[in-house]
Amino acid sequence: MSRRLSLALLPGLLFVLHAGQGFLPGSRVLLDAHNCYPEHGRYADRLERALATGLPVAIEQDLVWYRDPRTGHGRSILSHGEPYTGAEPEMKEYLFEKIRPLVEGALRRDDRSAWPLITVNLDFKTAEREHLDAVWALLGEYESWLTTAPKVADERRVQALAVGPVLVLTGCSDEQQAVFHDAVPLGARLRVFGCVPVEIPAWFRRQPFADWERAWRLATTAPRELIPTGATNYRRWVNFSWTAVELGGASRGGAWRDAERRRLAELVRTAHQKGLWIRTYTLNGHRPDEGQGWSKDYNFGSPEAVRLRWQAAVKTGVDFLPTDQYEELGALIRKTGQPASATK
Repeated sequence: MSRRLSLALLPGLLFVLHAGQGFLPGSRVLLDAHNCYPEHGRYADRLERALATGLPVAIEQDLVWYRDPRTGHGRSILSHGEPYTGAEPEMKEYLFEKIRPLVEGALRRDDRSAWPLITVNLDFKTAEREHLDAVWALLGEYESWLTTAPKVADERRVQALAVGPVLVLTGCSDEQQAVFHDAVPLGARLRVFGCVPVEIPAWFRRQPFADWERAWRLATTAPRELIPTGATNYRRWVNFSWTAVELGGASRGGAWRDAERRRLAELVRTAHQKGLWIRTYTLNGHRPDEGQGWSKDYNFGSPEAVRLRWQAAVKTGVDFLPTDQYEELGALIRKTGQPASATK
C-alpha cells in the first residue's frame, strides 16, 4: 500500500461535523475507528476506510512491544496480541506518514475550526518502560502536528490546549503518566493526554464479562462515584465499557430501554461536568458471519439493535464512539449532526 492517501479519498475527507463548534467535551461526537490497523496480515485498509468517512475522526491504535527473537531488537508494533510474526506494521509508517498529506495541508490552510481533525487513541497492550519511551520519542518527531499543553508544577491547574490537527490520547495507568507527564520538564509540552481511572478494578475493564458481581456493580454504581475526579492538566478523558450502560454489555444486552438511556445520559453529563471527554466502547451490530475479525463481545446482533444505541450516544454527546462498522456509524453521525448538549 502507498504511504500516502489516494486522492480518490479526498471528497469524503472534506466533510466536517459542524465546523466552528469547538472540540471541548460535549461539543461533537466522533466516530472512533476501533482496532484501526491490520490484523495478522488482513484488513489492511482500515485506516483508509476510517478516514474516508470524513473528518474529524478518531483512530484507535493497539500497541505491543515486540522483541525480535533472532536479533533481540525491540520495537512498537500495531497488534491486538499473539501470535506475532515480526511483519506487523509500526505506527510511524501505518498512521503518521499516511496522514502526512492531510495534516500538512491543514497546517498550510490554518483553518482551525475543526481541529483536531484526527484524534489518535493509543491502547497499550504492553507497557514496558522502553515501549513508552519509544512512543514518546515518536510523538516528538510529529510534535508540530500535535495538540499540546505546557507541563506545570501543579497538575490540578488545567492549562489551555494549543490545538493542532492531531490530538493523542492514552490510557489511565500510572506507568504511562510517569513517562508522558511526570518525566516531562516543567514548561515543556505534553504531547499525549491520559484518562482518569474509573473506580472499578483494572482487570475488569479489560474483561467486562468475567465477573457478574463486578459487572452489576459497574452497571448500577452512580456515575458521580464511577467518575470521582475531574480533569487534570494531563488526564482529560474517561473510558467506559458499554457494560457501564447496560448490564451484560453488547453480547448479553437486551432491549434498549428508557432506564439505560437515562443512565447513558447521566454518565455523559457527569463526565462533561468534570471537564472530561467520554468514550464508551465498542458498539457493533451484525450477523456473526458478517464480521471482519470483530469480537463477538461487542456485537448487539443486528444493525437495528446497535443503531438505537448509536442514536442515543450521539444525542447525549458521547465524544468518542467506537465501532468496527466505520461506514455505517459515520453515515449516521453525518445525518444526525451535533449532540443535543452541544447546542445548549
